[in-house]
Amino acid sequence: MTTTRSADATPSGPGGVRAAPRDGSAGARIADGLRRAILQGELAPGDRIRQEELAEAHGASRAPVREALRILEADGLVTTVANTGAWVSHMSLAECAEVYQVRERLEPLLLRLSIPDLGPARTRQLTGLAAEMEANDDVERFLRLDREFHLLSYAGAQTAMLGDTVHRLWNSTQHYRRAYALLHDPDNDRIVHDEHHMLVRAIGDGDVEDAERVLGGHIRRTRLQLAHHPELFA
Repeated sequence: MTTTRSADATPSGPGGVRAAPRDGSAGARIADGLRRAILQGELAPGDRIRQEELAEAHGASRAPVREALRILEADGLVTTVANTGAWVSHMSLAECAEVYQVRERLEPLLLRLSIPDLGPARTRQLTGLAAEMEANDDVERFLRLDREFHLLSYAGAQTAMLGDTVHRLWNSTQHYRRAYALLHDPDNDRIVHDEHHMLVRAIGDGDVEDAERVLGGHIRRTRLQLAHHPELFA
């Protein structure tokens, strides 16, 4: 059985030593900084990424910048067009709805595979994260905690490709999750937090069917809410 590899993992070399990424560590370092900027909303979907400015800002040549863009394209965060340039990936409403429908089906399966090996310690972590989200009123902090919560709930899964696929789908919809979070009203907030607590309880009880049901509905609600706001995709 093979373990899930994160989207930005570096493969190991001979003897288990982690191999340096192509063009050395500079490419990975640039990718890390750019990834944070995109996921934290400092760069918006459709923003142009200028390679020469990125190279100058990091005191690097164009080669590691190109490597960084290849890494982020594999993560679903950047779109490159040959001989034209690179942009922060963006979606139409229809594309985002399709991605959410894929997530509705894949993530419950990943959760099913994860639950048997999550263990009590991770379940306690999930309980703490759900409580932190409920007590929090800052959108950016909520987004960080929410991402940590859901990705931790999948941490017990051992897969060859499903974990990487879900990670990429999360990256590609991060901006739209932020937009959705900013639209929340008190009733929506209450539902979100209730669903997180219900999910933790199902995980703690080892009730895979209920956990899948709650998670599928949780993702579906976001998709349906976003469909009411086409202006977010202009």
